[in-house]
Amino acid sequence: MHPLDILVVSPHPDDAEISVGGTIASSLRQNLRVGVVDLTTGEPTPHGSLVLRQQETAAATEILGLTWRSNLGLPNRSLQPTLESRRQLAQVIRLVRPQIILAPYWQDVHPDHVAASSLVDDARFWAKLSRSDMDGDPFWSPMLLHYFSIHLRIHPVASFVLDVSSDIETKMQAVKAYESQLIKGKPESFPTVIDDIRDRARYWGWSIGKAFGEPFVNRESIGLTSLGSLLR
Repeated sequence: MHPLDILVVSPHPDDAEISVGGTIASSLRQNLRVGVVDLTTGEPTPHGSLVLRQQETAAATEILGLTWRSNLGLPNRSLQPTLESRRQLAQVIRLVRPQIILAPYWQDVHPDHVAASSLVDDARFWAKLSRSDMDGDPFWSPMLLHYFSIHLRIHPVASFVLDVSSDIETKMQAVKAYESQLIKGKPESFPTVIDDIRDRARYWGWSIGKAFGEPFVNRESIGLTSLGSLLR
């Protein structure tokens, strides 16, 4: 397959849409190749099933128009950065060869999200190894960015915020595809789960003087070729 520009690593189906759905839609609109690898099926859950989650994921994928999507089928609720999980994700990285990887922020109350963040670090390194029995050729993704998929009521400082104002409706349509997780059985009075997701994007947009935004953290310096790219 042709290499991806961006690979989103999502602990569960719906995490990518909730956290970076606007970024995905915006990037695709700019003709970038964007893929998602869901690490787990996300099941069991109170109102979901394997078949229903697959249908919801397919609907969200179509709404966004993703270039590529796959699911590793790792264990939900007990995700661990094991050597076998590292191998599987490293082989995905070697297959799709992304220039940018988007991974969950490393601090959260959800153990799967914390494990996923660590797993991405490990797999990104393993993907570049030569003299390996892994599938695919060695590859090092040049940039790893972390998105906020956080259940803790904390407020990490973003390295930058991407303006997703033009794509917020596409993001919210994709989010609403996951009815079993975000709508069914949830409180119907304001603020709903859907309200919270939209309002977080509104807050981050406010932080950069735009309507809606999505935050990212980068642990390394980001290089610029011109200060003009910082002009609004």
